[in-house]
Amino acid sequence: MTTWFSESYTSDVNFTFKVQQIYSAKSKFQKIEVFETKDFGRVLVMDDRIMLTEKDEQIYHEMIVHVPLAVHTNAQDVLIIGGGDGGALRELTRYKTLATIDMVEIDSMVPDVAQEYFPKVAGNFLDSRFNLMIADGLKYVRSTQKKYDLILVDSTDPFGPGESLFTREFYGNCYDILREDGVLVNQHESPYYKSDAREVKSIYEKTISIFPIDKLYQAHIPTYPSGHWLFGFLSKKYDPLRDLQVEQWSALDLETFYYNLDLHRGSFALPNYVLKLIDKI
Repeated sequence: MTTWFSESYTSDVNFTFKVQQIYSAKSKFQKIEVFETKDFGRVLVMDDRIMLTEKDEQIYHEMIVHVPLAVHTNAQDVLIIGGGDGGALRELTRYKTLATIDMVEIDSMVPDVAQEYFPKVAGNFLDSRFNLMIADGLKYVRSTQKKYDLILVDSTDPFGPGESLFTREFYGNCYDILREDGVLVNQHESPYYKSDAREVKSIYEKTISIFPIDKLYQAHIPTYPSGHWLFGFLSKKYDPLRDLQVEQWSALDLETFYYNLDLHRGSFALPNYVLKLIDKI
């Protein structure tokens, strides 16, 4: 049956499109739905919020992966926290120099649904370097003895199962398990609507007190709230612009949908309203 789906951005603003539901279930943590649409292809929705669409998922996944790996080109060991849809994993496995890719996903239903309904997104779960752990991300970073070169916090929004991944304790533990030249990239929400902007400010205030290098960058993702989305580049050593490895990354000859080196540089040039939000002007 064809119907309409709406994601609420504020009490007065919705994003609405025509859908045909092809999957719906409730896990221990959240409601998970898959819709078929004319303009966006298949859409993954969790607790009534869009997680990805086939039309624009590459934007998010390329920006969370290629930005740090074009800077830290010697990374060996990677940790994905969340990311059960497999999109970040797909992009990571394109780098043959990576040795291990660990994923800590709290909800076992997410990888299962992604592999069944989004095979082009979740196509690399059988990569020999990949290790999936169904566990709480906060508890993992608190207790693991393993050190990482790159951590990707590919979480849901700061409520429900993803809430603990936005705490000062979580980011402090991530700092501790990064190697001395380690990089962390997080999805940093949208700065546009007031409630989302508060989260951006809150996250930044926590991370800037922990990491010596903490810079936001942006991407245009049409099906995320306002279309204006931020990521955080947090590092102990590398600056995302000064240390961009142009020749090394170009030599990989990776075909991308959205990311390129000029865009990498430009994505760190933030509009004034975002700079004001994080007290940079």
